[in-house]
Amino acid sequence: MTEQTLARPALFSRPAPILFFIVVAVLIDQIVKIAVDHYLPLQEVVPVVPMLALYRTYNLGVAFSMLSGMDGWFIVGMRLVIVAFVIWLWYRTAKDRWLAHLGYALIIAGAIGNLVDRFAYGHVIDYILFYTESWSFAVFNLADSFITIGAGCVILDELLLPKKTGR
Repeated sequence: MTEQTLARPALFSRPAPILFFIVVAVLIDQIVKIAVDHYLPLQEVVPVVPMLALYRTYNLGVAFSMLSGMDGWFIVGMRLVIVAFVIWLWYRTAKDRWLAHLGYALIIAGAIGNLVDRFAYGHVIDYILFYTESWSFAVFNLADSFITIGAGCVILDELLLPKKTGR
């Protein structure tokens, strides 16, 4: 047997599993955001555990409110380009790179989740706040977490998993 026949394709290297995962992740993200929008008070800290609170706010920009002064359609276009680029990376990545494919699935799901907010509300609903008495992290949401964890998976894939030569 050759090395190529021994390599098993990653679950998310196939279109049906990655599409199913993305749809489920976006649905979960949207269900949580709908609940947050209906039940969480606007811009009031609701402590959960020390250093973690729920805090509903609306983000007009991208991650951490960057580009909040930009036109909404520019941000939508930028997100669509990013999704298209990540799909292209997914397609070009070797089928056995499970960690990279998982990362791409998470990034796409997160970007689509925030795009749905943009189209539905004109802003993104953020609600997770990490803080101390003297510091607080930017308020974010589940879709942002998907994007961050996905990027971490892609980076770990590049750093930790062996690469094939002569591709």
